[in-house]
This record gives sequence, C-alpha cells and structure tokens, in this order.
Amino acid sequence: MSTLTDDDLYVRGTETLLAAWEEYARGATAASVQRHPGVSAAVFPNDPERAVYNNAVLGHDLAPAERIDALDAMEAVYAEAGITQFAAWIHETDGAMRDDLESRGYELEETTRAMGMSLDDVQLPRPELDLGPADWADYLRILELPADFLAAADQEAYEILVARLDGGSVATAIAFDHHGDCGIYNVTTHERARRRGIGTALTAIHLHDALARGCETASLQSTDVAERVYASVGFRDLGRILEFVRRHPRR
Repeated sequence: MSTLTDDDLYVRGTETLLAAWEEYARGATAASVQRHPGVSAAVFPNDPERAVYNNAVLGHDLAPAERIDALDAMEAVYAEAGITQFAAWIHETDGAMRDDLESRGYELEETTRAMGMSLDDVQLPRPELDLGPADWADYLRILELPADFLAAADQEAYEILVARLDGGSVATAIAFDHHGDCGIYNVTTHERARRRGIGTALTAIHLHDALARGCETASLQSTDVAERVYASVGFRDLGRILEFVRRHPRR
C-alpha cells in the first residue's frame, strides 16, 4: 500500500479500536457504542464490564461549537445510561478540547501511547513460542477478569494467543481485524514469567499472522513501560492519548 503518515495510522487505529468496542458490546448485556458528531462513546451499563469499557473518543480539531455539542452528547449518553464514571479520550495535541474538558471539571487520570505500523515494517522474524489452545477462559484468567466477563462474546471474532511456560498458561494477547488494520490488545504476562520476552514474542506472532490474513497495518495503545517493546517490532509513536475523568459530576 502507499506510504502511510502518522495521521493515517492514528485514524486507522482509532477506527479499529471503536470497532473492537462494538464487538465487545455484542458480548455484554445492554451495551453499545453510540456515535454522535465529534464523539463515539462505549456504553457498558452493567457489571462486570462496567468498570472497564465506559470510554469515549472525542474528535480532533473540532470548531468551538462542535466541541460543545460533542461534550454535551457524551455526557447525555452516559447520564441516560446511569453511568457516572467514564473516561473521555483525546489526542495530546488537542489543546482546545483539553481546555474545554478541564473547564467542565474533568481531570487527567492517565495516558497511553497510540502506536501504529505498516506490516511491511515488521522487524522480527516469527518467533518460536510454546502456544497453548486459543482458550477464552485462559485469556480471562491471565487478565484477572471474572469468568463471566463478556459472557456472550463471539470468540471467533478475535485472534487469541496464549503462551505457556513449564506447562502453564502465563501470557496472552488478543487481536481484532478491521478494514485491513489489526488491533492488538491486552498483552499481559504473569509476573513470574516476565522479562523473558514473551510479550514481545506474542506481539510479533500477531503481526506475522495478521500479515498472513491480508492485513496491511497494525495498531495498539501502549503503557510507558511497554513502548520500547512495541518499537522493537516496528511500531511508530503516534502521540499520547489523554484520558480525562470527572470525579464529581455537575449537579
């Protein structure tokens, strides 16, 4: 494919993330992703998903009136669902939206790093790794999520990898394809198996498998400690995602 800019990769990754949330919503009770001008909000009103997926992605470079409408729509969606705790996601370069959020009482809670790549740029050969069955129960167990999390999920919609060490499942990562982009999520390793390169290997395997499936790009969101890991397999830094929450909703 033609050379992709960082902006291209960011847009592709965001659309994949939203599509993944829509798939998650199909596996949860009364959940949905509601798209309005300037904002897409994942609405998960019931446990156990309620504490994880109530996040909204706000549009970038909106005009002042568009920002107001997007924020009003976001707040209305969650209020209607009875959800008081949710996170509003923006790109770090969107200073105007940040100012508007802060003026409404939102505070920065955490950040992740948006990363993306062309699969032509995979920098590692496909690693050899002891992989177990693509088991949903193992995936949830490694993530320390309850057994009924996304109980109605279509497991065939995801590519699940589970790595084994000394006969036990110790690491996992999930992938979701959308319009030629492979989103890689929840790369997690048990503490006893860390610093062995297992997470890196799982990520690289997902990239090689995605290329074999016909994907052209890959995307993910990284914590600070994992950025070097993902850069080592070819991911590019696309800027920080700022996650804002409001501790005390307006009356």
